[in-house]
Amino acid sequence: MEPAGVSTDMSFPRTDPPLWKLTLAFASVYLIWGSTYLAIRFTLETVPPFSMAAIRFLFAGVILYPIARRGAPRPTRRDWSSALIVGTLLIGGGNGGVVWAIQWLPSGLAAVSIATVPLWMVLIDWVTGGSERPSLSLMLGLLWGLLGVALLVGSDQVGAQNREGLLGAAALLGASLSWATGSIYARRAKLPESPWMTTAMQMLAGGVILTVMAVVAGEPEQIDIGNISAKSAVSLFYLTIFGASVGYSAYIWLLGVTTPTRASTYAYVNPAVAVFLGWLFADEQIGLRAGVAIAMILSAVVVVTLKDGRPNRAIQPASASSQRE
Repeated sequence: MEPAGVSTDMSFPRTDPPLWKLTLAFASVYLIWGSTYLAIRFTLETVPPFSMAAIRFLFAGVILYPIARRGAPRPTRRDWSSALIVGTLLIGGGNGGVVWAIQWLPSGLAAVSIATVPLWMVLIDWVTGGSERPSLSLMLGLLWGLLGVALLVGSDQVGAQNREGLLGAAALLGASLSWATGSIYARRAKLPESPWMTTAMQMLAGGVILTVMAVVAGEPEQIDIGNISAKSAVSLFYLTIFGASVGYSAYIWLLGVTTPTRASTYAYVNPAVAVFLGWLFADEQIGLRAGVAIAMILSAVVVVTLKDGRPNRAIQPASASSQRE
């Protein structure tokens, strides 16, 4: 996903920006966020997962926070409390699960797994009483997507390979559920009106949580600055400046000048970009079973997003990388 970022509804007055600006912004969201999964894999070659993610989001938050504070009121204690909960679920659980899983799994398939977040959001929202029972067509879309997830987990590239593959698949499932839960919570949480401030606070809070996770995992003792490769260092810089700062800025701007439906189309494009880049630069192979699973998952995401009628709520920035991912 890009498993991290803004997860609150944002309302902006619509404007008509130049076509070149729209094109550049969409290209940033599509290509930059789609490429973050491969950058994570390259960083993990010489940097432990939670430490890498902590550095990325702490630095990105430090860069964005003073920019967001210009003209904005100081966040209250309640704002910080909500940001901590959301940051823990989105960045700590969401992005943390992704980076941990990519140690063993192809980065492209990790991106596909995180694309299932809208499916989990619909189910969680229904089970917790936040929405009405899904329609038959929506339920069929959910079932189709979850069957795709099961098929992907059992593929040679994921769960069928070894114990680490199963652990990675479980981590991705947990990351998707954490991201979905955090996104639903953020709808009702007390957060700053400024989306820039909300993003910066979540990054800082999530970065602190990831730092704690790194310490608990004993990662500080594993870090040897002298052994960090140039590829890992450049990839981490790319994740921090372009993946977190530029990518999120472009997405927030798009929410202000186009419809949420169009802005959220990154969720369909990012997995395809991630799979292609993983094959091109990291020799990540996709078998027939995994390929079928990818098609099932992405088609289900499209159906569920359109049928749900709330694409701006169903899909949030991922990296996380979430983003999310």
